[in-house]
Amino acid sequence: MMARLRPLSLMSRALAILLSACSGLAAAKPPGGNGLPPAPPSILFIFADDQRNHTLGCAGHPVVKTPNIDLLADRGVRFENAFVTTSTCWASRACLFTGCSERRHLYRTSPGPLNPDLCRTSYFTRLKAAGYRTGHLGKEHVSIAAKEATTMWDVRRKLGRNPYFKIQADGSTRHTTQILGDWGIEFLKEQPRGKPFCLQLSFNATHAEDRDKRPGSGHFPWPKVMNGKYEDQKMPLPSLNDAAIYEAHPEFLKKSLNRERFFWRWDTAEKYQTNMRAYFRMLSGIDHVLGRLVNQLRKQGLYENTVIIYSADNGYYLGDRGFAGKWTHYDESLRIPLIIADPRAARRLHGVIRREMALNSDLGATIIDLAGLPAPVNHTGRSLLPLLRGKAPGDWRSEFLCEFLAVPRTIPRWEGVRGTDWSYARYFVDGPDKPPFEFLHDLKTDPAQLANIALNKENASALKRMRGRCDQLIARHGSPMQEIGESPRSKKKK
Repeated sequence: MMARLRPLSLMSRALAILLSACSGLAAAKPPGGNGLPPAPPSILFIFADDQRNHTLGCAGHPVVKTPNIDLLADRGVRFENAFVTTSTCWASRACLFTGCSERRHLYRTSPGPLNPDLCRTSYFTRLKAAGYRTGHLGKEHVSIAAKEATTMWDVRRKLGRNPYFKIQADGSTRHTTQILGDWGIEFLKEQPRGKPFCLQLSFNATHAEDRDKRPGSGHFPWPKVMNGKYEDQKMPLPSLNDAAIYEAHPEFLKKSLNRERFFWRWDTAEKYQTNMRAYFRMLSGIDHVLGRLVNQLRKQGLYENTVIIYSADNGYYLGDRGFAGKWTHYDESLRIPLIIADPRAARRLHGVIRREMALNSDLGATIIDLAGLPAPVNHTGRSLLPLLRGKAPGDWRSEFLCEFLAVPRTIPRWEGVRGTDWSYARYFVDGPDKPPFEFLHDLKTDPAQLANIALNKENASALKRMRGRCDQLIARHGSPMQEIGESPRSKKKK
């Protein structure tokens, strides 16, 4: 399903058709008219941390200002129903790097670095082998063996938080968000003429500084360029703010890390207002860096052949349901922003909203497809390129396997199915050999997932169907929960 951001007047439509025709003629022959095939596009991937789908101006948020990201959406495609399959930093990044679900890559569920075989089919590896200059800057949060890293990246520069402000050579401090912008511009300035690149900037923002719980600049430190932003604005409360929503949860979620971190961030009115302003300053800081990078692309004449992608590693509870963090099966945890802007696309494909389900594991296959290369058969994700080109494949997914395997000490392991009409999850609270606690939500009548109807007799057939579908998807992706070993990370904590 495809929607336009805004209706066009008849004159605008006529102009769009004319421009589209002209751009199509231009695309038919490469710059310079030398008869050679068009140059493969470069890729710039902006990857945020801990950002839910709704916290963008282009997504309709009433407060947050993201003009540069909004411009991407205006010139590209925004996926309204984008999800991660596992909502936690490292598992989601491993899904991104490998193009696979957590059930397939089993990072941190199995010992050692990320599966070398899957690294060898990463979008970075495939593009580097095809002649792209590749780079990853910023937060990795995934252990990758040296040999595999060499096949993936020409340029690799890690940057963590704690603290966010890094001391510079002149004694001043600079926020990691701005440092990543500096590094990205440096990468672009060093780019050889005529050679495509694939550059990913992985931001630490908007992840909280967990070891500093001082509201505002302690817990959500923002770059100095955002000082004073949102200062006089009142932050809207989360829509799922009723205490009864929290109270309706089972005890294992009421006592989970989601609830513990709620008291770090959102439990008082003053703390909520202070932290929300700081969180949005961090987000607007990422938007500011995107603007810097686009300006550099234009300055170097690279913009018109660079596809820009914006997304995040997982959703985020902003006090919703009485929770903080991510990790669970609810949409606040799973939904992410996703925008892909291809300046080569026809004007009719600008400012489009797609409603099909897109997954973080789709991005690897999409980048490989954009480069004109075949997707690896071991990827569980699927290229979004047909949707970017305005097509609607008849066999596009209407559901996906979602799960959380790696750290059962924080949230019980769970697995489930998020579909267009139903959401199902089973949490193995007492271990994989004991009956799980099940959730079932009818998204047609309860899109906010407030009522767990798993125990209602009238929904027995729907529950049976979703259980079976979950089993089928698990069999397609990997082993059942009972055959997955204990996380090495969990063993260390015992």
